[in-house]
Amino acid sequence: MRAVVQRVTEASVTVDGLVVGQIGRGLLVLISVGDDDDEGHVGPMAAKLAGLRVFPDEAGRMNRSVTDESLELLLVSQFTLHGDVRKGKRPSFVKAAPPQRARQLIDAVGEALRATGLRVEEGRFAADMRIALVGDGPVTILLDTHKRF
Repeated sequence: MRAVVQRVTEASVTVDGLVVGQIGRGLLVLISVGDDDDEGHVGPMAAKLAGLRVFPDEAGRMNRSVTDESLELLLVSQFTLHGDVRKGKRPSFVKAAPPQRARQLIDAVGEALRATGLRVEEGRFAADMRIALVGDGPVTILLDTHKRF
């Protein structure tokens, strides 16, 4: 699994003119499932997202997590994170998981995060989404379950 994590003061996802997911301060997570990902990647990704210390403490150092601060997450499926542009200029998405499998694993990440008590909103899987965000920092982190956390 791959994720691009952005610290935000607010973020939302709109589909066909309707807001389907919206958060205040927290993390916007663009997440993708690869063809070699399985249920074993769900727990580590959820744990990393819940514990990622990218929010400032009293001294202004990035030392607090969404869990520490009781903040929110907005998960948005983004299969294009598995795009490969090493050959030519058009991305190949052969390394992205099939949609049904990707949806299952992304839903599982959301459920794992909710199980920790966090508020989790989501985009709409396989929809044409408009994502709005107000970045905070900016702070942007890349995660990949196939690389050592």
